[in-house]
Amino acid sequence: MKSILLAVFILLTAPVSKTIYDFKMKDIDGKEVSLADYKGKVVMIVNVASLCGNTPQYKDIQALYLKYQSQGLVVLGFPANNFMSQEPGSNEKIKTFCTTEYHVTFPMFSKISVKGSDIDPLYKYLTSKSENGVVEAPVKWNFQKFLIGKDGKVISSIGNHTSVTEPEVIKQVETALAAK
Repeated sequence: MKSILLAVFILLTAPVSKTIYDFKMKDIDGKEVSLADYKGKVVMIVNVASLCGNTPQYKDIQALYLKYQSQGLVVLGFPANNFMSQEPGSNEKIKTFCTTEYHVTFPMFSKISVKGSDIDPLYKYLTSKSENGVVEAPVKWNFQKFLIGKDGKVISSIGNHTSVTEPEVIKQVETALAAK
């Protein structure tokens, strides 16, 4: 009996293994999207802003998305106004900006907070090793990227100044896409 109780206790107190699939977010048009819709895909999550020195990264991120989309890569853009008010616009203005200026076709989501006391639960998961089990990576600025494996778990955090065209980023993406 003691061993059964111990087993039940261990099961009930063991940490739950979260993935991005545990989250539902609102897309840029306000429609709820379950991130479980991306099961089996390699996902790159990026916090974006329209008025940032890093904003031209949209071009390379879009190109990466188009190059690897057929192999199972999806990019998810999350506008955030956490850094010097560099994303002040409404979701509608952000969508218009992204599509007209950078021809963004990857999924964009409603504006959220990526740090601070009002951090969105998704970003709490992405940035905290105690949540994701892999990396402690608080968002330091716009265009920080998180690479997520086909299992929905964090692989790595890629700095805001690191271009997705860098060989080490391409290697990480290709390795994740090749994984079973």
